[in-house]
Amino acid sequence: MSAGSYFEVSDMSLHYGAKCAFESVVMSVPRGEVTALIGPSGCGKTSFLNCLNRLIDLAPGARVTGSVRAGGLDLYAPTTDLLALRRRIGMLFQKPNPFPLSIRRNLELPLREHGIRDKRRLEETVEHALRDVGLWEEVKDRLDRPALQLSGGQKQRLCLARALVLEPEALLMDEPCSALDPLASAVVEDLIKRLRGRYTLLVVTHHLAQARRLADHVGLFWMLEGRGKLIEWGPAGQIFEAPREALTAEYVRGRQG
Repeated sequence: MSAGSYFEVSDMSLHYGAKCAFESVVMSVPRGEVTALIGPSGCGKTSFLNCLNRLIDLAPGARVTGSVRAGGLDLYAPTTDLLALRRRIGMLFQKPNPFPLSIRRNLELPLREHGIRDKRRLEETVEHALRDVGLWEEVKDRLDRPALQLSGGQKQRLCLARALVLEPEALLMDEPCSALDPLASAVVEDLIKRLRGRYTLLVVTHHLAQARRLADHVGLFWMLEGRGKLIEWGPAGQIFEAPREALTAEYVRGRQG
């Protein structure tokens, strides 16, 4: 793994049966930075994200080739412990998906699944995670009420806290603001900015303005000849101000996609 990188992706391709979702992706994702994946719908961004914590294993017929390393770990080695891997690499989905349990139980459940039973440690860890996402003051007096009663933005922050409670090294975010109103989106964006440096963050977004605001590095995916391709990858300033590829220039200027 090169110095300063967390994910090292080399010649990675994904097939669903005979259909190629994306092919030959090469990417070195910097540790502790925000990386945005942009491009039109259907070009493999979410599928790529799902390969980085092996959620793709749950898709029927999915087959990954090439290599992916995360923090030095070979993700697709036969000996890789998937439970441990998904603790190291958390996930936040497009639609907030709290468990149909209390706010407290949403955070305690993953901790208990990983062997943490001490009541005091559970309480401290839950409070810390909720403070981390700015939810503690809003919910501290109703921790035993159903999480499904929260607003959309609160639900998404709870899901983020649920990912952070396991102290991951990286967070994968699949359009984390697309189901939220502008005010809630701004709150989540601010959280992403605050998490920079502590975690390696990969964010799939269709909003170029959001990518400009958040990202240190950007990758543009595109569908060419029926296969997803990584067209260009580099520092955000280069992608938005001086892209090397004509297609990238057209897309970031709003003339394509």
